[in-house]
Amino acid sequence: MQVADDQNKDFAAVEHVLQCYFEGLYQGDAEKLKVIFHPDVWLKAPGVRRSLIQWLNDVDKRPVPAHINQPYAFQILAIDVVKDQAMAKVHCPIFEFDYIDFLGLLKEDGKWQVVSKMYTDLKGQ
Repeated sequence: MQVADDQNKDFAAVEHVLQCYFEGLYQGDAEKLKVIFHPDVWLKAPGVRRSLIQWLNDVDKRPVPAHINQPYAFQILAIDVVKDQAMAKVHCPIFEFDYIDFLGLLKEDGKWQVVSKMYTDLKGQ
């Protein structure tokens, strides 16, 4: 029974990280985002590579979706947790983009963080 309880706690912790991700994006809160990403993460899209610092600077410079009445339409599409690793597929429509992100997470020192982010814009298809 303990294994099932631990799995449920880990799943809930990953869901919490994803909600913080959505809130950070929507509020333009680079500090909230910084906490949930591992410092050595690279954000990758076809033809684009950005460090965490570059991306957080971009978040700081852009308009804040919440302040310009953008709809809050973020969704968790899938989460797969296996022991101390997880993969999440999320939908992030923001500004004129319609992103699907794959977020890789690891649990290290008892804390879940995003260690990889791949994303693509569906509207670019």
